[in-house]
Amino acid sequence: MSYLDAYGEGVERRHRIIKILLLSLLGLLILGAIAWFRFRNFREDQALDRFFQALRNRDYKTAYASWGCTVEQPCRDYSYEKFMEDWGPNSPHTDVGAMQITDTKSCSSGVIKFVKFPKDEVQLWVDRNTKNLGFAPWPVCNPRMQVGTSGK
Repeated sequence: MSYLDAYGEGVERRHRIIKILLLSLLGLLILGAIAWFRFRNFREDQALDRFFQALRNRDYKTAYASWGCTVEQPCRDYSYEKFMEDWGPNSPHTDVGAMQITDTKSCSSGVIKFVKFPKDEVQLWVDRNTKNLGFAPWPVCNPRMQVGTSGK
C-alpha cells in the first residue's frame, strides 16, 4: 500500500461522522418537539384528573379545593353552595364517567379544556401557576396569550 492509496480516507470518515451527528441531532429535535407537544399540559391535565376523581368519589370538599377554595374559606365569587349546584349530585355534571374532553386550548398562563357531558358542555380553565380550576373566562385564548392549540 502506497502513501497515496490512503489519501482521502480521513476526509470520508470525517464526513460520515458529521452526517451521523447531524442526523442524530435532527432526530433528537424531532423527538423533543413531539414530547413537548404531548406533555406541555401534563401538570394541568393531572389537576383536572384529580378534580374529576374527587367528583367520582363524591368528595366535593376536595373537588372544591381544586378551585382554590375551601368550605371554611370559600371563594368570594364562587361559594360552596354554588359549586354544589354546578357539580353536586343534582347538577347536570353528575355523570363524570360519561364526560369527555373534546378540545384543548393552550395559553401562556393556563389551559382551557372543553368538557362535554351528556346534558351540557363546559369550558374549564386550569391556571399554569396555581393549578387551580375555574370556568374559562373566554371560549378561546386571549390572542396576546395564545401559545398553540391541540385537538382531541
